[in-house]
Amino acid sequence: MANRSREEGKAYVLKMVKEQGVKFINLWFTDILGFLKSFAITVEELERALEDGAGFDGSSIEGFARIDESDMLALPDPDTFRLLPWRPAEHAIAQMFCDILRPGGQPFEGDPRYVLKRNLKRAADMGYTFNVGPELEYFYFHDSKGTQTLDEGGYFDMTPLDAATDLRRETVLTLEEMGIGVEYSHHEAATSQHEIDMRYTDALTMADNVMTYRLVTKQIALKHGVYATFMPKPIFGVNGSGMHVHQSLFKGDRNAFFDKGDKYHLSKKAKCYIAGLLKHAPEITAVTNQWVNSYKRLVPGFEAPVYLSWARINRADLIRVPEYKPGEEKATRIEFRSPDPACNPYLTFSVMLAAGLEGIEKEYQVPDPVEENVYEMSEEERGKRGIESLPASLWEAIQLTERSEVVRKALGDHVFHAFIKNKKIEWDQYRTQVTEYELKRYLPIL
Repeated sequence: MANRSREEGKAYVLKMVKEQGVKFINLWFTDILGFLKSFAITVEELERALEDGAGFDGSSIEGFARIDESDMLALPDPDTFRLLPWRPAEHAIAQMFCDILRPGGQPFEGDPRYVLKRNLKRAADMGYTFNVGPELEYFYFHDSKGTQTLDEGGYFDMTPLDAATDLRRETVLTLEEMGIGVEYSHHEAATSQHEIDMRYTDALTMADNVMTYRLVTKQIALKHGVYATFMPKPIFGVNGSGMHVHQSLFKGDRNAFFDKGDKYHLSKKAKCYIAGLLKHAPEITAVTNQWVNSYKRLVPGFEAPVYLSWARINRADLIRVPEYKPGEEKATRIEFRSPDPACNPYLTFSVMLAAGLEGIEKEYQVPDPVEENVYEMSEEERGKRGIESLPASLWEAIQLTERSEVVRKALGDHVFHAFIKNKKIEWDQYRTQVTEYELKRYLPIL
């Protein structure tokens, strides 16, 4: 439906709901933290909602309007229309993502989907389409109260009689039934940790798909009496869950990152983009890794990146240039490895793109690649090579983001200030907690 006009899209949706016997349509959008919000309308209200939007009170949505300006409109995007597979037997239920508008019809600057659209327009004005392919890792546990695993598998292990493998398989089939293409699915490195990789596409479609993917994964798990979590580091001493984001810029059908004659098959634009990501990575980390728990994953020794480096084959680097199909134009891309799957994908894609475009616009010089294992270098050696690191805590990340002009421009003032305010509250709540670790460590001796 992506090539249809909005009027054609509306006609298609109205035709589909009639043919499929749809009674309810769930209107989806996200708050600034990336939590999926939803309310349902009946099919009788659909045509009016498609035309004018459906009104709701935005005052209780995180990072949305203040009490004195709470009225909002959710305008369904016809291109996102899908039937929900877990519908009741008696009638069908559909879903659409929405753009949030003010009552006068202007885009609401606090809507994360609008934030991404603004950044994609900046890329489009430079002639680019931004394509992404995130790899979301997650865990299955027996319930949400603990971390009892469902399997003892490891990376790429085949466990055919395993309940978790069946859950993953059903999740893939459900995503495909909803029109979301899946390339790979496999067991990840930690016990009961899994990964499903969606097919590479434009960033707005992918951000919507990430929100759907997370819901479907949890829904299928719940159906079978278990719990799926995208928490970055739920278990001490094992790998956390990341969201490695493959990305490239296209001009029409041509990959702007590709240069056949380059050693890495990377164009100058690609190298400037990498340089932009490396330079601004510390200040975008509060967005790509937005939770206190995110920084329990970003530590040496568990395949999560800590240092600001790039290379082709080294998975210890923050940015990797995959070599699955060397020299093939459409396959040339970079992989940004620090984000985690609990982020807001609309904001994460926005700040990554903004950092990369900054590098292109200002022609940043990319540093030399680091093919050695950065973790095995001494601090002195990393210092000599100018290899810096990501922030080590949410508080460090917030302080860097608060001073970042790149992030403020990417998010817009409304989301920028609301996001930082929310993260400061989270940090204050965390730093005043007395943890189980402290009680076990200190109470017997102090």
